[in-house]
Amino acid sequence: MSRKLLLADGETARTGCARGVLYSATDTKTGELLNSAALAERVGWAADLVSRMTADLLAAHWNSNDVAALASGEDAEGRTLPSQAWMALRRLGWAATPGNGLRANDRIVRMAQEQAGRVLRSAKWRADMTAGILATWPADPARRTPGEWEAVRGSVPGGRDLPSSTVKSRTRQVVSFVEKHGHKPADVFELETAPRAARLLLLSACDGQQATLERGDSPGRALLRLQLPNRPDPRSYADWTWVACPVSLPPTVPPSAVVHLPALRRDTFTRTGPDCLAQRTGTRTCGRPAPPPSRGTNREGRRWAQVSTSAPTPLPRGGQARTASGS
Repeated sequence: MSRKLLLADGETARTGCARGVLYSATDTKTGELLNSAALAERVGWAADLVSRMTADLLAAHWNSNDVAALASGEDAEGRTLPSQAWMALRRLGWAATPGNGLRANDRIVRMAQEQAGRVLRSAKWRADMTAGILATWPADPARRTPGEWEAVRGSVPGGRDLPSSTVKSRTRQVVSFVEKHGHKPADVFELETAPRAARLLLLSACDGQQATLERGDSPGRALLRLQLPNRPDPRSYADWTWVACPVSLPPTVPPSAVVHLPALRRDTFTRTGPDCLAQRTGTRTCGRPAPPPSRGTNREGRRWAQVSTSAPTPLPRGGQARTASGS
């Protein structure tokens, strides 16, 4: 099923973020009510599994050839790679498995490939910038001459508009590497180790066989259903069960908004009481990164982070929110 929003004439879509919290859930198989601690634990088990596969993918492909192949936008046969990161990795044959006798469905693997693919795609810009700085290495790294600044800006993609602080910080990073190892790095992949994998569930890479998000009877309510393991080391598909999580949508999400699957993570900064859950997702139509999740303390003294869901809304060019049908 396509997730594209159908628009009437004179309408355009706007994508935004809304944050919230998951406090409880229900295991639909057993009917067990899961409090925040039990829900956080199950999400943590799934996130650990995904992050391990993501880390394996990053370690295996953290090199110039693989990053360049992914960034080229074409596979070995010259076909255009899909825009979804997980599909692009599969087209290139970069597989991931749970390993150690663990069992997870294909959608869990998708989330690992999606996260790894996004990280590897973003590494191409850093690789090009580092290569440009190394190719135009100044006589005095602490103070470039006007000619050296001109040279480095000409060799770095988008260097004319790049803040000087970005070039300086990367230069200091190379200097620290030289002081430690006695030589300059060949590229960013020698300069930096593979990034750490976030303990995150990118549900946007899944379909209805792993997760669904539907609005409830009231405008401010929604229901997130997803499969989570009931043990830290799932050995069979029977160790995965459907969990229903009620979501409270903030008033900033209009009734006409279409909600999409968010990202889930387990919060780990609690001071007292069990951990709660947080979702966070960035917008695709906004040029700025999503703000960090808000934090606070509930009535029981437990620390929490908020949940966010991406909610595109059809808008007429005049500005007032309307439905996709134009009514």
